Amino acid sequence: MPAAQSSATALDFVRFALNEGVLRFGSFKVKSGRISPYFFNAGLFNSGRSVGKLAQFYAQALLDSGVKFDMLFGPAYKGIPLSTATAVALAGHPDMKGGDVPFAYNRKEAKDHGEGGTLVGAPLKGKVVIIDDVITAGTSVRESVEIIRAAGAEPAAVLIAMDRMERAGPDDALSAHSAVQDVAKTYGMPVVSIASLADILALLQDDASFAEHREAVLAYRTKYGVK
Repeated sequence: MPAAQSSATALDFVRFALNEGVLRFGSFKVKSGRISPYFFNAGLFNSGRSVGKLAQFYAQALLDSGVKFDMLFGPAYKGIPLSTATAVALAGHPDMKGGDVPFAYNRKEAKDHGEGGTLVGAPLKGKVVIIDDVITAGTSVRESVEIIRAAGAEPAAVLIAMDRMERAGPDDALSAHSAVQDVAKTYGMPVVSIASLADILALLQDDASFAEHREAVLAYRTKYGVK
């Protein structure tokens, strides 16, 4: 499958992820049990500088998408720092013209003291963007949608760092769609990603220093990828 046209922002993000060791090439056993020729671990964005830069990529991807939104929601646990940092990045983005974006997140365990409950941050109102690192099974999205709707707000989109563009299931019974496509269809809202497997392939195609990994990644996409 040929790589789709990639934006400069997406390719810059792929390079950034490589430089931070968040994206690596080799042979990795992933959660599904497959042996993947690349591995993306957003948990390795773990310093103030790297998370600040990551948040700028999230903010730019969201604004470039054209999605209308009023606030951000970060599902526990990875979504908590992502929603916080991205709200800061949006507040400083020139396209926001000084606009201030509220954010909220949930905790896994309900508190029985103080304000109580499982929600922390701004009240869930209006159009809410769910922000996470990746979508695998879609469980986090489902729980987030339920929380947002229960508050009387509207889930507007899901914002993630990387779309693996990968079908689920065993090799002899692969799903028709990827987890990202299933989420978009199930909830009737867009999934916005900073970058995707197509962007990784575009970089491999253009950068000779990564040429040794190109065929393995392309073969993996041919076997498991969605169009």
